[in-house]
Amino acid sequence: MRLSGKNAIVTGGASGIGAGIVRRFVAEGARVAIADLNADAAAALAAELGAAAVAISADVSNAASVAALAASAASALGPIDILVNNAGVGHVPQPLEALSEEEFERLLAVNVRSIYLTARAFVPGMKQRRSGAILNIASTAGVSPRPRLTWYNASKGWVITATRSMAVELAPAGIRVNALNPVASETPLLATFMGEDTPEIRARFLATIPLGRFATPADMGFAASYLCSDEAAMVTGVALEVDGGRCI
Repeated sequence: MRLSGKNAIVTGGASGIGAGIVRRFVAEGARVAIADLNADAAAALAAELGAAAVAISADVSNAASVAALAASAASALGPIDILVNNAGVGHVPQPLEALSEEEFERLLAVNVRSIYLTARAFVPGMKQRRSGAILNIASTAGVSPRPRLTWYNASKGWVITATRSMAVELAPAGIRVNALNPVASETPLLATFMGEDTPEIRARFLATIPLGRFATPADMGFAASYLCSDEAAMVTGVALEVDGGRCI
């Protein structure tokens, strides 16, 4: 129950890594707002988890939607103690010059702009209370980039730099900011990153992970619950690799 009494928001919380974090947070005693573009999936997960979870439909790349998310979360839960910026998109492997401008803009809107928008919405309240924990979901791609995923790699490198800068600026206000760097994970995005899901391509990816398996949403949930708990009170500005040794 390391998160007992805490109110949290997890963006992109209805599936994949986000759902793993939501489940762990609830198990650790938090009340959680599941913010997701897929309202039905968010509602289904909230119904499964009971009174500790609430579903909120939100497009975190849109300023008005994030403002509405903040209002709905405050009404449902009260002051927000923990913000997890998990929502993210990728693109299929391709030459860097081949990605369309539309795909590039969507990548930046979801992976980059959303963190700016949620900071504007939630940091002022955390500053006022002089406490809070923010967790940004980055990627090993921001540390050890794979070829043909250049613009995704760059967006996650931005997340890591933003995390460190936020941590330095917000520390005097009592707000901690950290990131997680997952390796390729068993989520709906895995096939996107691989281009196609075949035994041969899986074997090629797994060969780069010393522990020999993909990450799971549960792995990320355990790491996230630690970084957002008071047990990590002296931890800020860290981009924790949960990667089975890939970045060694």
